[in-house]
Amino acid sequence: MSDITAEFLIVAAGRGTRAGSGIPKQYRPLRGKPVLYHTISACLASKAITRLRVVIHPDDLHLYNDTIALISDPRLEPPVFGGSSRSESVRRGLAACDGSHVLIHDGARPLLECRNIDALLESLRHERAAFLAVPVVDALWKAENGTAQSPVSRDGLWRAQTPQAFRLDDIRTAHAATSDDLPDDVETAKAYGLEVSIVEGSQTNIKITQAGDFALAEQLMGAEMDIRTGNGFDVHKFGPGDHVTLNGIRIPHDRGLVGHSDADVAMHTLTDAIFGALAEGDIGQWFPPSEAEWKGAASDIFLRKAVERTAERGFTITHMDCTIICEEPKIGPHTTAMRQKLAQITGVDVDRISVKATTTEQLGFAGRKEGIAAQATATLVKL
Repeated sequence: MSDITAEFLIVAAGRGTRAGSGIPKQYRPLRGKPVLYHTISACLASKAITRLRVVIHPDDLHLYNDTIALISDPRLEPPVFGGSSRSESVRRGLAACDGSHVLIHDGARPLLECRNIDALLESLRHERAAFLAVPVVDALWKAENGTAQSPVSRDGLWRAQTPQAFRLDDIRTAHAATSDDLPDDVETAKAYGLEVSIVEGSQTNIKITQAGDFALAEQLMGAEMDIRTGNGFDVHKFGPGDHVTLNGIRIPHDRGLVGHSDADVAMHTLTDAIFGALAEGDIGQWFPPSEAEWKGAASDIFLRKAVERTAERGFTITHMDCTIICEEPKIGPHTTAMRQKLAQITGVDVDRISVKATTTEQLGFAGRKEGIAAQATATLVKL
């Protein structure tokens, strides 16, 4: 990291109309937070930044205050209100700066990396101005009426990015010397006569301009995975009957299981595990035993509802594991059928579903053959 320090000036007073209707693009959500939040956070990640100011549109003050509500860095200074053009907004921002060097950055470039900031600051050791850019690598064609006419050499061509770094006095003077609304500060500096060096930037340092750029930025930032695990446990006692139903499979037995529904203790635990991963209560809250409509109901109704809620919340069930605890009946011969039944109900691949059994070595109620217990775990993922 360079020992040169600088102030950051983020220009975010534009309307961003090319990104579609609605609020300005810098305040639209990206991974759950405004674009400008990510841009500010990326800039403040560099320890070489002494202060940071944002130039905003006066009408956006409430949006800006909401954006920075979760940023407590003392280097973030109060915003500056911009003017009628980008150049005027930059001039107003520069007037508020008081350091020796300044980095001017677009509010809609949220993927800036610290290494790029360090490289710019290092260049200011021996250069008066520098900016990030990436070489043009694609073939270029001159077009007319939507058809290719002639190739254009890409030799020596670079795509400009921000930040653009200057000695503060130089860029102030350059802006004061021109009344033109030039597209970026490098052009302003060049018009004044400053030499500006190129520092190679990063292909990921994109500027969000079109509506489709939000999806690209999400992809480049890396989708944040929401991984959740839920647990379920249930017990049902034996009663009169000639079979038990476990994970939807009818198993002959000299007794049945007692419950308000079909008493499928294994499927109940899986349902609870899914609801638990969603933090949406348990099976009793969704299907109260006090309601007559659920008396004798097949438990796949409950499991299907949990799967439906999973999809509605944007999650995918990636794994289920169910352990049945009993002395009898024998579970092993039926586990394959159970896994296939659960796969049919949930849509989860059978190789992602585990069903197994154990005993309590004749200890406790299960060991005394008074009933069956089950426990389950479900893993849910949202990309």
